[in-house]
Amino acid sequence: MLTGVKKSLRKGFTLVEIMIVVLIIGILLAVAIPNFVKARNSGRSKSCISNLRQIDAGKEQYMLDNKTTTAPSAMTSLVPTYVKNTPTCPSGGTYSINDATTSPSCTIGTNGTSDTNDDHQLAN
Repeated sequence: MLTGVKKSLRKGFTLVEIMIVVLIIGILLAVAIPNFVKARNSGRSKSCISNLRQIDAGKEQYMLDNKTTTAPSAMTSLVPTYVKNTPTCPSGGTYSINDATTSPSCTIGTNGTSDTNDDHQLAN
């Protein structure tokens, strides 16, 4: 008889268990990452549109105060009196004020995608 032999207890995870956990994490990431990217792009677009609205409101206020139908030619005419700070596009675009009858625009524009939720332009 074997009286002094202890049974060894195996502690830890097997390779199959670890591979299953890695597979589940991979599936979760495959679902989550595109949604995070879409949410980030949508947030940048909404921020850009908000900036365009501020520029448009500042441009209109400038024309009312100066009793003119000519829009200011530069953003420096609006800042800090009509727009608190010079707005910057979160996606790296640049803003142009445009003339009195045209809404301000961002160089990103429609950004070439079919999704209109991430466009950087004011709706007409």
